[in-house]
Amino acid sequence: MQNKGLIKVFAILFGLVCLYQLSFTFFTNKVESDAEEFAVRAYGDDVEDYSQKRDAAEARYLDSIGNEDIFAGITYNNAKDKELNKGLDLKGGINVILQISVKDILSGLANDSNDPAFRKALAEADAAQADSQDDYVDLFFDAFNDIPGAKLASPDVFANKTLSDEVNFNMSNQEVEPIIRTKIDESITSAFEVLRKRIDKFGVTQPNIQRLGNSGRILVELPGAKDISRVKNLLQSTAQLEFWHVYKNSEIGSFLVQANNKLIELQRSEKTSTQEETDTTATTGDSEIDELLADAEDSTEVATSANPIFDLLVSPGYQGGPVLGNFHVQDTAKVMGYITTPQVRNLLPNNLRYAKFVWGVPDADSETASLYALKGNRTMEPPLSGSVITDAQQTFDQLGRIAVTMQMDGTGAKIWEDMTSQASNEQSNIAIVLDNVVYSAPGVSTGAISGGRSEISGDFSITEGQDLANVLRAGKLPASAEIIQSEVVGPSLGQEAIDSGILSFVIALILVLLWMILYYGKAGLFADIALAVNILFIFGILAGLGAVLTLPGIAGIVLTIGMSVDANVLIFERIKEELAKGKIQRDAIKDGFSNALSSILDANITTGLTGIILFVLGTGPIKGFATTLLIGIATSLFTAIFITRLFIDGYGVKGKSLAFSTSITKNLFTNMNFDFLGKRKMAYIVSGLLIIISLGSLLTQGLNEGVDFVGGRTYTVRFADDVNPTAVEKDLIAAFESAEAKTFGPDNQLKITTKYRVNDQGAEVDEEIQQSLFGALKPYLPSDITYEQFSSGGDEKAVGIMQSMKVGATIADDIENASFWSVIGSLIVVFLYILLRFRKWQFSLGAVAAVFHDVLIVLGIFSLLHSVMPFSMEIDQAFIAAILTVIGYSLNDTVVVFDRIREYVAEHNTWPLGKTINAALNSTLSRTLNTSLTTLVVLIAIFIFGGEGIRGFMFALIIGVIVGTYSSLFIATPVMFDSVSDKSKIERKKKAELEEAKTV
Repeated sequence: MQNKGLIKVFAILFGLVCLYQLSFTFFTNKVESDAEEFAVRAYGDDVEDYSQKRDAAEARYLDSIGNEDIFAGITYNNAKDKELNKGLDLKGGINVILQISVKDILSGLANDSNDPAFRKALAEADAAQADSQDDYVDLFFDAFNDIPGAKLASPDVFANKTLSDEVNFNMSNQEVEPIIRTKIDESITSAFEVLRKRIDKFGVTQPNIQRLGNSGRILVELPGAKDISRVKNLLQSTAQLEFWHVYKNSEIGSFLVQANNKLIELQRSEKTSTQEETDTTATTGDSEIDELLADAEDSTEVATSANPIFDLLVSPGYQGGPVLGNFHVQDTAKVMGYITTPQVRNLLPNNLRYAKFVWGVPDADSETASLYALKGNRTMEPPLSGSVITDAQQTFDQLGRIAVTMQMDGTGAKIWEDMTSQASNEQSNIAIVLDNVVYSAPGVSTGAISGGRSEISGDFSITEGQDLANVLRAGKLPASAEIIQSEVVGPSLGQEAIDSGILSFVIALILVLLWMILYYGKAGLFADIALAVNILFIFGILAGLGAVLTLPGIAGIVLTIGMSVDANVLIFERIKEELAKGKIQRDAIKDGFSNALSSILDANITTGLTGIILFVLGTGPIKGFATTLLIGIATSLFTAIFITRLFIDGYGVKGKSLAFSTSITKNLFTNMNFDFLGKRKMAYIVSGLLIIISLGSLLTQGLNEGVDFVGGRTYTVRFADDVNPTAVEKDLIAAFESAEAKTFGPDNQLKITTKYRVNDQGAEVDEEIQQSLFGALKPYLPSDITYEQFSSGGDEKAVGIMQSMKVGATIADDIENASFWSVIGSLIVVFLYILLRFRKWQFSLGAVAAVFHDVLIVLGIFSLLHSVMPFSMEIDQAFIAAILTVIGYSLNDTVVVFDRIREYVAEHNTWPLGKTINAALNSTLSRTLNTSLTTLVVLIAIFIFGGEGIRGFMFALIIGVIVGTYSSLFIATPVMFDSVSDKSKIERKKKAELEEAKTV
């Protein structure tokens, strides 16, 4: 090997760099461990809300020492920025995909047009999106262009004042479309920047936010975030800030009296109606009372209440103030339904006909909300909006309450001065409204307020005040943002994942290291050292690149350990062959490395191609797995080819003899002469039966598709005691119409899945479903547990929701589509690579046939056994990662076999083809079984000790390795052999006979 000195220097320097990168993780872990101990000492288990108080104490501790020198100028704060990032499943936190509403953006660009063609196109795009992979804007344009005579450049659509500089009346639809696409992209970019600014100020370390293509979707990952409801509010709040003049209750208060009387009149009319009218009403539903109650939440209450509104009134507002009345929060929707129904609203006099009724922020203590009437106008646009805000800060008002101060730009300051002047003259109030909720409605009695400074005061906590200031400072979202996919992992479950991941990692590593020494002796020890260097390189690169380590990522690293042994096995087996030919040790080592290089490169490139497709098309766990797999392949090649070689050459430099076996393994697999091709018909029959059974099960039973592919919500819930999943499932079905509960790991932990309201979006829907879940599970939970404790993601007592996931129906279709193409894409790419590498289509056919064989059998086993196995066998994104890994492993094995066949065909060109192939297969048997065994040992260790979350993933890989090893010998090679023309076989046979005759 040339340039040994250069390789040594590079390896040492690179190792030191990796240690340096990992040192930051060591420092932060040490400091955070000290902070945790400090918090535990400060707040024991007997302290109320000890979990939240410990979190706050830890944060204070870390803030206090954040800039103190730990070692050689390194502080906690700068070490935290450079530590190895831990993913959601290892650290807890939240991962969401937000869908920015393209419909809202289109409506905004069209100035909320009521043009019939525009509204019809929007409605058709809404309907089509449920079953289409196309972007919303494409669906809108397709629908609009199908409407005869519809023009995008109409004054009622996009040829308006807002777009007058870019859209004119003479433009065709095709000319307007790219302009609108550009505007939509600008709005989504704006939304991305707004969210990024909000997240930057949230205080979570190592957040990740990225746009997903051009679909209007934004991925947000916040590892370590514990206050999940706070995070969701921060992400989904549009921050639509408005300033309105407010009616005094003395101006509009009589309206409530009139509305109440009108409701009484209508219910009396209903009671005294004839039976015929009642029957007609039941049939047609067009009576006044039915029209009224169509917008009310509970018709029974209205029909029996003496005073429909005043019976719900908790207290009136003070005389001359802005509050019309205070109502219980649970009655707000009902009251709003009453007062906004046309029959009641028509009671407003002309000077009040544009009144806009809104609720104030609910009072946490009394659980009431105040009703306000804003002074609207014909366009219902506020006199002043939040676009004028240039800065916002959390502060305290004159009474010591938490408040948020705002500073406006010059335009806003002038309008604010005019508004406050008018309010002062009229002795009235100005409402500060955020997302259609009144946060405060201060009176103005000191004259006009100049300078553009204003304040929002209310019943805020410090974090709520900070979040509100953060949102206002970052700006409003240009459109609503709905969470269409989310995953929440509690910190307790994250720590358990770390513990199980490390345990599986250590056990698998020890088993592999011992096996290599047992099989190859001192040479195996050198391979183990190279493997240790490989692991250091992998973690160092992950830390240096800022990549995120996830549980599937740890599985990828452990799998890499098993697969990286393959390169050393190939090398050692080739060296043993060269030694058996009588070569001296130095030449045998040189030729062994040289001859093995082709197989090593081919095997790793095919696996690498699969990894690249995983990385490009995958999201979340798939991408994490692919990242570590790709890094592991690169480092494994370097350490196996160069590091192992350095140790072996260094050992033999003084003439020391190095055996590549032990007394136990010295003669294993020598002089093998198994007739693989002679058994191919039997293999075809066995594989054919397995494929038929698999296809039959897939067509009849199908697969247990997870929410990734069908949409829905899943919750991993832990109980204090063991529970019966069947009994729990009955209670859940009563609450959700359809639900499934399965034991997930220990008997006190369930995985609950429901498709209830899968098509309904919005934070309020998520909250309602989670509340219903809590209600259904209440009989099985500790009597003193609150909803907040249940939904907090699992505290130290580890009871409640440990993990949750939501996938909307639309994105589920997208995930399923991407998964399908990732599998097909990997097959096409590998087929082409093998075709180019081996120059014969028969090799590609054999390889792809083996892969299809392996994938069908794995799918069939999952279809047959998903209802009987004691662990989850859902088909989700992680399973697709497993299938692609099976493809990569199967190809890896097949390519090594094909590489030896190609070598033997060239070397023994006078042998019959069948004899050549059998000899090649027998020569690789030691390597094939050795690699499969070490990989299986690794996978079984992860399967047993790696945690419930990846057990199904590992089971798929175990089946895949077993089937893949079999198929490379009994499917790929026979298919390749049978596809070679009979003419070529006859020619080789005749050639062999001639050579034999000459010899005789």
